[in-house]
Amino acid sequence: MSEKRYDYLIIGNSTAAIAAVEAIREVDRAGTLAVVSDQPEHCYCSPLITYCLAGKIPEEQLDYRPGDFYEKAHVDTILGAAATEVKPAAHEVVLADGRVLGYGKLLLAIGGVPFVPPIPGCDLSGVFTFTRHEDMRRVQEFIDGNVVRQAVVIGAGMIGVKVAEAFAHLGIETTVVELQDRVLPLALDQVGSQMAQHVMEEHGIRVLTTAGATSIGGGSGKVQSVTLDTGSRLPAQIVVVAVGVRPNTALAEHAGISVNRGILVDDHMRTSDPDIYAAGDCTEGFDPLLGETRPIAIWPGAYMQGEVAGRNMAGQDDGYVGSIPMNSIQVCGLPTISVGLTTPPEGAEVLQYKSPDGKRYRKFFILDNKIVGALFVGEIDRAGIITGLIRDGKDVSSFKQSLIERDLGLLALPKHYRKHMVSGPGIEV
Repeated sequence: MSEKRYDYLIIGNSTAAIAAVEAIREVDRAGTLAVVSDQPEHCYCSPLITYCLAGKIPEEQLDYRPGDFYEKAHVDTILGAAATEVKPAAHEVVLADGRVLGYGKLLLAIGGVPFVPPIPGCDLSGVFTFTRHEDMRRVQEFIDGNVVRQAVVIGAGMIGVKVAEAFAHLGIETTVVELQDRVLPLALDQVGSQMAQHVMEEHGIRVLTTAGATSIGGGSGKVQSVTLDTGSRLPAQIVVVAVGVRPNTALAEHAGISVNRGILVDDHMRTSDPDIYAAGDCTEGFDPLLGETRPIAIWPGAYMQGEVAGRNMAGQDDGYVGSIPMNSIQVCGLPTISVGLTTPPEGAEVLQYKSPDGKRYRKFFILDNKIVGALFVGEIDRAGIITGLIRDGKDVSSFKQSLIERDLGLLALPKHYRKHMVSGPGIEV
């Protein structure tokens, strides 16, 4: 029998969970609500942990909501306690310490888990993944307690690039090893990646592409080097493995809930169990550009999913319309954004512009007169307009040439669309 039963129980303490709490409380101020998380910290902004590692921001700035957020929302917090089993028939969740909690409606907002390839030596001291607050603390403690002169980051995706940037900022000689032919391969094309790699190298980061790590060597239990498939060996006193993150589906699978690459949900964020919802990086979200569901690990999408889940858990009828994939990352001061598709689909027209000084780059994929993908490097101030055009499926045939011109702004758009985007007293568009 459960020790306590909640009307709403949320497993997870990040973006989707916070959105669900806020949505539930908009509808139901009285229902009992609890948040369970295996992480002991208050809710925090995970994209900022590399900035905290680099010493660019204090730890207090990681908070995603004020310290009294849960108290004011009348939420019980059970932090630092992992949920180990969901029992749908009994409407119970079992925690690692043996406690059993009952629920009326349950939300799984359990995020993703880092993928660690079977590279020999990954179990050595000094080898880390880097997706959570506790990873940042462990890396900080390791650097403080050891002589760390050289680092190797395996993987040049968004996490790998930001960790490398943090290491370089700390004065650690850093090498990034990427199996594919460019950095940020899922977010940028060849031109954009070359610009990102150039600025990384300007900041002292060595970048090796089309290179795979085959083993991690060590002595006395500590990491000492990384060997590549070329046979070369990179000295390293710390290694971060950042080759990707997968939806965390273990709890759902063990509970008999339908899972594919992520937890399967309907447009109400409801799983195959009518009283269990899921939101955020653990799910497969709907991609309106492709017309299919797939894991889309983006911050805004997680919030929208959590919001929809919370409203429906509280009895409202709200539908999730899907998220457009978006990657936004600043690489050593170089801003980059990709929206929608990052490779042109068959039959797409490609428009692109690169400034004469090579510091600004824009690229668009247009299919059936609609933008289906866009890249911005070095200058991102029009990305919001373009994102709106993609989201709304706007016909851009009458002004598509303006897309790559520097002066693209609201006045370049058709008047009826400007009115759709901007309205209010005293505003003339």
